[in-house]
Amino acid sequence: MRIQEEGQKGYKGLKAYAMAYELALMIYDKTKQMPKEEMYGLTTQIRRSAMSISATIAEGYGKKEHKAEYKRFLLMARGSCNEVRVWIDFCADLGYMQNEWRNEMQNAYDELSRIIYGLIVSVDKL
Repeated sequence: MRIQEEGQKGYKGLKAYAMAYELALMIYDKTKQMPKEEMYGLTTQIRRSAMSISATIAEGYGKKEHKAEYKRFLLMARGSCNEVRVWIDFCADLGYMQNEWRNEMQNAYDELSRIIYGLIVSVDKL
């Protein structure tokens, strides 16, 4: 992955953050081909949703001393995974993206959701 390096500290060392960041970059790249009339609609919405996952994980990490607050941010990030999945379905169903891409991204966001869930469980054990 582009941003995660061996032994990296802080939120950048979290697998969930690194994966969310990479997936957001993929969403940005893929949505460049969407119709111009979607620039202020679906394109903006899916991009903002995808970006919010890594940003929310990072923000929550900054509050990790407060376990409940950290967990709340992780739950929001996990919810954003579902939101992105809805936008991916919309893109594919409107014919803006191929079903192969939909399946690939749905699987990736499923995995990210599981990774975030694992992080939530680990916070509960602190």
